[in-house]
Amino acid sequence: MEYCDLLKLTMEHPGDVSRLAELLADGKIRAEEIKGIIAQTEGDGYARGYATLAFQTLLSPYLGWTAEEVFDRIPMMMIGKTGGLMSPHYTLFLKRACEETDVKDSDEKKFVFGVASSRKLAPEEIGTTVQVDLTAVTVKRAMLDAGLTSADDVHCVEIKCPWGIGGARSKASSALGSAVALGEIDRESVVERSINEDHSLYSEKTSVSAGGEQTAVRVIVMGNSKGSPSPLRIGSGVMKDAFDLEGLIRTFRSVGMEASPVLANVDQARIVQAFVNAGCDALPHIRGQRHTIHSDALSMHAGIVAKAVANAVVGSFVGDASILCSAGSEHQGPQGSNLVALVIRD
Repeated sequence: MEYCDLLKLTMEHPGDVSRLAELLADGKIRAEEIKGIIAQTEGDGYARGYATLAFQTLLSPYLGWTAEEVFDRIPMMMIGKTGGLMSPHYTLFLKRACEETDVKDSDEKKFVFGVASSRKLAPEEIGTTVQVDLTAVTVKRAMLDAGLTSADDVHCVEIKCPWGIGGARSKASSALGSAVALGEIDRESVVERSINEDHSLYSEKTSVSAGGEQTAVRVIVMGNSKGSPSPLRIGSGVMKDAFDLEGLIRTFRSVGMEASPVLANVDQARIVQAFVNAGCDALPHIRGQRHTIHSDALSMHAGIVAKAVANAVVGSFVGDASILCSAGSEHQGPQGSNLVALVIRD
């Protein structure tokens, strides 16, 4: 049998995979166990490519695959630009062997994940309903890979998609496709003019990033399933805006943690990773007050500022600067909201 696990490792520079190299050399991780990688890398698109190449180069000889095959078979989602106090790191999604005798008979649902990739998209398909439908199919395949039969058990969908002509429409199309797959919206409600326009349509469980290195839609679905032998569990929630601590506290409660007024040190130590999608740059105001995220000196970096704000708020509760924060308002939650998923070790 296999169980699903996560491992978070820090990076000293965008191409730093030295900690993973040590674990592979020592036999503490087998390359075959690695099914997905999400990295929070510093820098721009070149840095994302540098990080991707570093993982390809490291894993290729262990797996006996070419570097291109490593990229095609293992979803690698490199999310660049670490503003504020964000600490560069990467999260490994592992499926590890366990003895059947180690599996406890319990009705409790535990952590699982699944991965899938779509076919390559033609340039003219990016940011269209074709991408919506491809993403929906790919998310469902990832759910099947995870053994998740009900969308109610899905707590987080991480997607990396092609940039195309204007990454916003590509991200929007994939977010809508995931929402369709999870039953959050009806496919009939999505038409071409809906994409990145009709913000009443969204997913509360999906975070999407786009990159020029991608030609297909890459998906990692996380949830809980009965019979999973994993030592982990995942919960999720929505902060209605960047200041919504009650929403964040409800998310902690979804995994049995009380964070009012703060999270106990023992519970902080149990958090394996937090996945946050920041949306405060979607609106020009917060709680009726104007902000300058789109007009001040850093206006060209509004998404980075949004990530930095979310990282500071959530990080202050979990006591960790290396949580995953991406920015996206394109149908990823109600506009201005933060989507939060927490993976904890029981």
